[in-house]
Amino acid sequence: MSKRENDSVMKKDNNNRIKMLNVRLTPEEFQQLLRKVQRTTCRRTSEYARKVLLSEPVIVNHRNQSFDEVMVELTRLRSELSKAGSNLNQAVKRLHALSQIADFRSWLEAYEGDKNRLIEMVDEINIYISKASKIWLQS
Repeated sequence: MSKRENDSVMKKDNNNRIKMLNVRLTPEEFQQLLRKVQRTTCRRTSEYARKVLLSEPVIVNHRNQSFDEVMVELTRLRSELSKAGSNLNQAVKRLHALSQIADFRSWLEAYEGDKNRLIEMVDEINIYISKASKIWLQS
């Protein structure tokens, strides 16, 4: 649909709504209404009020408390794993200076593999947490 067609459709919708309804609310009632609107997918208070008055379905965002707790814990774990990965990386860099010693060379190669696996796991966890946090923020 082109912008012109879209504008035309929007004007038609707005032209259909020529009647107004005024409702008086106390400040407390108005705040309660705003809180209810914020928990929905409605962009405007008038959209929410129209749906409620016309008995149309209103989509309410719902936050899952247990998922909130999981997200807090996953975020903490991500931070700790990132710090552990940084510490491991610094240790490996220091050990490279000792690579002339034969025993250190073999240990260093094995340690390098462990470091790479840890970094891959941290990256995988970061991706998972990012996806989960997007879902969490939308709920």
